[in-house]
Amino acid sequence: QCQFVKMYDDEMAENEDAATILGTKRFVVFKLCPTGGDCSYNYGEYAVMMEDYLESMVEYAQEAQEAMCEECEENCQNNNGRFLEDAQDGQDQQNYYNNNYDCECMDTCYKIENMEENGYIDATEFLECQAIYEDQYGKQLFAGPYCSGGEKIKIGVFTDEECMFLDSSMDVEEYLQDDDGYSMKLSHALLKTTYDRETAVSCLVVDEEDENQDNDNNNNNNNQEQEEAEVMEICQQLYETAAKCEKTHGFDNGYAQYAAYENQLVQESKVCDYISSLKSGTYSEEGDIIVGSGGVTTRSGGTKPTGGQKFALTFFILGTVGLAVYAAMLHSQLTKGAKADLSKQGGAMA
Repeated sequence: QCQFVKMYDDEMAENEDAATILGTKRFVVFKLCPTGGDCSYNYGEYAVMMEDYLESMVEYAQEAQEAMCEECEENCQNNNGRFLEDAQDGQDQQNYYNNNYDCECMDTCYKIENMEENGYIDATEFLECQAIYEDQYGKQLFAGPYCSGGEKIKIGVFTDEECMFLDSSMDVEEYLQDDDGYSMKLSHALLKTTYDRETAVSCLVVDEEDENQDNDNNNNNNNQEQEEAEVMEICQQLYETAAKCEKTHGFDNGYAQYAAYENQLVQESKVCDYISSLKSGTYSEEGDIIVGSGGVTTRSGGTKPTGGQKFALTFFILGTVGLAVYAAMLHSQLTKGAKADLSKQGGAMA
């Protein structure tokens, strides 16, 4: 899940040209679950800046994509050394396939390789905020990632160079062109892998040779110590960067075991509360706090005024009205008294 949050920003407060002191922070909430579990208990929940999350996840996805296409090319090359791109004009593609390998991947890899020629730009090209339009008066528009519905990450149009202020009325594809001025569209295939709930990323490095050897000797090496599992770099990076909520979900083998995270451990309940607020619908897509009609009510039915707060509010309102009436009466009496005194004294205004 991802969420924009508007909060006080020191740099914007110091900027005399800024129209607001609120900056937009971008968060992504993710989980680390036990292998083979349903992630209902004994897991950790984490919040990380969207920029860090996308940088790690996109790099991982790109490496996986490249490895897939290399393997696909190796297994699906025909005897003449030609590939699927040479068989796009109605030829029998199955003749190019190795019967021992699913070569449907060749079509996917062909589209990736020829994306720009087909009028598409990879959406991951806009992970960093960049200008996409400038009118004759110098007004610019920018493109960058944003949270769509709290569950998807898309590329949107922003009115500032930091991509803090989203204009949801604009479509980014209306401003995308190639060097020749032709319109371009976005390909979201790679970006979608960063928030796909159906595909989990394994955090364990599995070496095929070691895995096979372990399977062959499983019944004969019970006395042999198992080596510590190697963790994927992407998981290690995100874990070290993220705010952590673990003990609440029954996960006791995380950062609580390490001295370097003592301060985080002390503050864990606050971290868990903040992560919960990011998920609860407290904020709009643009990062504003949602206030319902009839009280301080969030979209998910969050905080409402208590009975004591309502009584105090009523007391202060009635008290204010009473003071206003008394002040009016006092003002009237003083005015009448002053007029009487002046009429007795006579005189003129200098």
